[in-house]
Amino acid sequence: MKHRDLGVLAGDVLLFGGVYSNLQALKAVLAQARARGISDDHLICTGDIIAYCGAPLACVQAVRAAGCAALAGNCEIQLAQAADHCGCGFEQGSTCDRLSAAWYGFARSQMDTAALAWLGTLPDILSFTHHGKRYGVLHGGARDVARFIWETDDEAVFAQEWEALESVTGPLDAVIAGHSGLPFVRETARGAWINAGVIGMPPHNGARHTRFAILSCGHVSTEALEYDVSGAVADMITADLPPEYRLALQTGYWPSEDVLPAALRIAVSDRG
Repeated sequence: MKHRDLGVLAGDVLLFGGVYSNLQALKAVLAQARARGISDDHLICTGDIIAYCGAPLACVQAVRAAGCAALAGNCEIQLAQAADHCGCGFEQGSTCDRLSAAWYGFARSQMDTAALAWLGTLPDILSFTHHGKRYGVLHGGARDVARFIWETDDEAVFAQEWEALESVTGPLDAVIAGHSGLPFVRETARGAWINAGVIGMPPHNGARHTRFAILSCGHVSTEALEYDVSGAVADMITADLPPEYRLALQTGYWPSEDVLPAALRIAVSDRG
């Protein structure tokens, strides 16, 4: 497991993940960083630069050019290893599993040698110190990169993952994660578990806005990200990807709740 320590980050830190091949959302979050005066070395990506949308190679190139710290999500790991599936952790035969064949196949077809080589260099875990607290950053779980961890999970889930992460990083005061697509801050017995959310898909709430997070003076806030949804949809049409995920960009609801625990599902009758 590759671990990279970023040292001490003194100013505000912008946290984002799940670019999901959505170039328009990536450009928007980078613009947010510039507008807030956040330097490139204070941008942290929690992985899955590549997934559902239509600009996988352009997103890899843009993240590289931005110079931000990025770790390997399951999609980066699978592509770098020339795997034939995304390794997302979807249940076999589920809607998300079925749709993944199309977008992952497209992403594989778009990668060039330089992009794949760079993906293979990404660390699995990051750590840094900010305002006297030490943070660990991972994608899904420390023991399984594609593990879905939700705000509603038992305390034991967080305790087990925290212990596994600290076996690599040493003691931590807080953890930053991604993968699941829903932002949250869960206060655990060991400290805050922060999911920064994803910028490439809305958080299944009926709004087009996606999510990123700002870490400032030891406090984390989740921010809504507005971006060019029509442009992202157009890229997906050009790529001839299935319509379900572009409809998700437009409606704010995921094409399936397969991965969600029952407590986080939304009845069709309750959707606007």
